[in-house]
Formats: sequence, C-alpha cells, structure tokens
Amino acid sequence: MKKFKDFVYTRPDFSKEEEAIRKYTDDLKKASDYEEFRRILMEREEEASHFYTMETVASIRNTMDTTDAFYEAEMNAFYEEHARLILLYQEADAAFLASPFIEPFRKEFGNIPIQKKEIAQKLANPAVAEDFTKESMLCQEYSRIISSCRVEFRGETCSFSGLLKHMESVDQKERQEAFRAWADLYAGVAAALDTVYDKMIALRRGMAEKLGFDSFISMSYARMGRMDYTPEDVAVFRRQVLKEVVPLCTELYEKQAKRIGLEKLEWYDEALAYPDGNAVPNGSKDEMLAAAQKMYRELSPETAEFFDFMMEHDLFDLETRPGKQPGGYCTTLRDEKAPFIFANYNGTSADVDVLTHEAGHAFEGYVAGRIHPLSCMVWSTSEINEIHSMSMEFFTHPWMEGFFVDESAADRYRESHLASSLEVLPYMICVDEFQHRVFEENLDAAGRRRVWHELEQTYMPWRSYDGNEFLEGGGFWMQKLHIFLHPFYYIDYALAQMGAFEFYQKMSEDRAQAWEDYYKLCRSGGSRGYFETLEYAGLSNPFKEGTVRKVMEFIKTKL
Repeated sequence: MKKFKDFVYTRPDFSKEEEAIRKYTDDLKKASDYEEFRRILMEREEEASHFYTMETVASIRNTMDTTDAFYEAEMNAFYEEHARLILLYQEADAAFLASPFIEPFRKEFGNIPIQKKEIAQKLANPAVAEDFTKESMLCQEYSRIISSCRVEFRGETCSFSGLLKHMESVDQKERQEAFRAWADLYAGVAAALDTVYDKMIALRRGMAEKLGFDSFISMSYARMGRMDYTPEDVAVFRRQVLKEVVPLCTELYEKQAKRIGLEKLEWYDEALAYPDGNAVPNGSKDEMLAAAQKMYRELSPETAEFFDFMMEHDLFDLETRPGKQPGGYCTTLRDEKAPFIFANYNGTSADVDVLTHEAGHAFEGYVAGRIHPLSCMVWSTSEINEIHSMSMEFFTHPWMEGFFVDESAADRYRESHLASSLEVLPYMICVDEFQHRVFEENLDAAGRRRVWHELEQTYMPWRSYDGNEFLEGGGFWMQKLHIFLHPFYYIDYALAQMGAFEFYQKMSEDRAQAWEDYYKLCRSGGSRGYFETLEYAGLSNPFKEGTVRKVMEFIKTKL
C-alpha cells in the first residue's frame, strides 16, 4: 500500500457502477442456493469497495482544502450520483430481503445487516432522491462558509481553531480579544448560516414527510440506526444529566474561578484551568506522532501493529491551514482497510485529545475491518463508536509524559482532561434538546436564538459571554457543525461518555482486564445492537434511572 499522498484518484465510471448494481439485483433473485447467494453478496462487496474508496479519497482531499475546485466538483458529482445509487440499492435490498436464503444468512451473520437493509427500505424513495443530493450540497455550502472565515490576530492569520489557543492564554486581555474576534467571525456569517440552516430544515422536514415519517426526528433516528431506543428515552437521559452532572459542573467552575483568581468566569475563561497556564503539548506535529507511536507500541501488541501501519502509510492530516475544513474525523479507505485521521492542531492540549480520540475510532476500524467480511458490520452505531474513541483517551493517560514537557504538565493534562470530559456533557445535552425543539416547534432564526439562550440557562447556568450581544442573544449554537452536517448525532457523545467513564473505572481496578474488555468491544464492530453491545462489553445502560448517578459517584472520587 502507498502513502496516502501518493494515492491516485480516478473518478469511478458511474454508469458501470449502476449497471453492476442492477446485475447484482438480478443475480440475487436467480441464486439457486445459499452458497451462490453468499458468493454474489461477497463479489458485490469487493466491487463496491473501489467505488467508495475513490469517493473517500476525494472527500478527504476536499476537506483538506475546501478551495480546491477539482475535488469540490468531484464531491458534487458523487452527491448527484448518490440519488441514483440509493434507489438502485433499494431494489437490491428488496431482492435480498425477499430471498429464500435470508435465514441461513441470518444464522451466519446475525440480524444487524438485515435490520440495516430493512431501515434502508424506509429511507429510499424516488420522491426524495434529489433531496438527498440537495442536502449534501447544503452541507458543502456550510463547510465553504466556515472554512473561509479567518482574521488577523496579533500578527497571525487565524481560523476559528487558531483563535481557540489564544483563549487559553494566561493573559485575560488576550483571551478576551481572541474571544471577541472569534465571536465577530461568527456574527459576520450568522445571516448566511441562518439561511443555509433554514433551507436544511425545510428540506429535511419535506424529506421526512415524503418518506412517511411523522417528523424529521423519527427519520433521523432511523437514518442513524437507532433501533433500540426512542426520543423519550433520550429525554430520560437528559434529565439525569441535568440532575446529576450540572450541579457538579457548576461546583467545578466555581473552584476553577477561585483557582485562576477570578470572581466570575466568562466563556473565554472556561478553557484556562490553571493560573500559570494549561499544559501545552511539547514538540512539533512529527514529534507528537513519534510520541504516539512509542505510546501505542507500549500500550498493547494490537495497538502497536495498528499505529505502525498508520505511520508507515502516513494516514494523517493534522495541521491547520487556510481553507481547511474545521474539526476532526476518522474515515476508512475500504480497498486497503486503512483508517485515515483528520484534525486541526492549534497548539493546545486539544491536539492530544483529538489524536487519541480519532485513534480510538481508527483502531476499531482497523481491527473490525480485518474480522468482518461485510462492510456494514465493521462500524457500530455512533453511540458505540464514540465509546471506542473516548475510552482510548483514558487508556492513553499513563503515556502523557511523552507529549508534555514534564510529569507536572502531564498531571495537569490528566486532571483537566477528566474535568473537561465531564464539563462538556451539559453542552452536549443542550445541543440535543435544541435540535429536538427546532424540529418540534419549527423555529425560525429568532426562535432558535431564543431557545438556545433558554437551554443555556438551564443546562449551563454558569455560562456568561461578557456582554457580547450576538452570543448573549443565543448565537452560540452556530458553532456546532454537527447541527448542520450530522443532525441528532451529538447526543451520542454524551451517551458514549458514560461508557468511557466506566472503562476509566475498570482501568483503575484492573487495567489488563479493562483492555481485554475494550479490545473485545472493538472486535465486535457493528455485529450487535446497541443494548446487546453494551452488555457484551460489560457496560451499563445509560437510559436506566440511576446509571448516571452511579457513574458520577466514581468520577467524584477521581476529581
């Protein structure tokens, strides 16, 4: 396998792909026995692999530079093609589900692939084919708007990510100035983002109606494969967080204010954990990767093999650049069973967070991709996938000296990482309830700001924006890309954090057994349902009353 930079991209022949799916559908109908049925399935898996690898290469390069006209055009071509492919795969899945060989398939591969195809039947319809393309185009538009934002700050051209490091300065004036520049960037594109989101809301509500769902909320739960729980269950979890986590976070922020010598925390103060500064990673991007390789070689034989593979083939893009899409993600090049990690380093401890977080995703994909022959079984639902990533952040705690200048700085990182993992939970809950209310109440731009401000006061009563009119008026919701690009996803992080905290407790009791349980979870991939996977990994059901309180009792002992 080549290094990623040497991958040759060629747009697939869309007409040949469409014809191959039609033939696949006919072949499924004609299969004379299960052996032939299975062979047809596996051949389609292999044929589709190259198509989706090329799409992934184009997508990665598009996010690496959103100003590159070639890869933007390539992604637009894929989005247009998806409308046709969705309908063709709906016909193929219908043939699959009607096959007399479905039961032997279920016996070999389990029920999850079948359930996924049943859900796909509900989500595909000629009436919404063009709508899915329009939705993807609107997501592209959002990314272009955000990626184009930059400002000159203290002699440096900064994106949103670049300004965040200045909001960790020990100099409050610098934090305040960076905050104002950050807020002004969002205020400057707020009208454009409102327009894009208005279009997204109308389009998504229309799609749900055309597909026969009672709301876009129900459609989103189906689209995300949430087969085991409902919005009502999520509301129970939100109430637990409000009762058990919000008071604890309020107490932590009060202590932090005293620690850094302030009577009151403004938002730009929240990121500063210590009066003489947060722990800052030591070294360049390459030095951090070298430290990570040493760490993963020592963590386990499995992680050693995985990270050596990532390093050998340079499967990273970590540095912030003008035009690069904000945020971080992990994806997979299916032909090579190769994960790829994308991030935006900004010179803060968040660089370590994102590396270990996305490495958790990548490790699971690397492991499960070599076990499960069906691509739909490699990844689980996002609530489970985020347990892989968030737990990896804690598994790597003992090696933090490799990323920071000394043991004291590493200790500070570990302390602030645990606190911030807890403190972000109310925000996650806020994002989730906000999205539910947007679609339940059909909120316009002013309504969205009003509801966001109301939810902040409920879930984040400590939050203050130093009188900034845009943010005090409820504009902060705009900075969460998941609301635009991945609707109803963000609650998955909060649910997964419960599992990650439980793994953290397991580590404190028996680290070797904790790793075995985690590795078992990763090997499981997407072969089980949500509740079944939790039970398989020895984790609690976060919807059950009392689960959050039990987890918080342990976390308090560590704080």
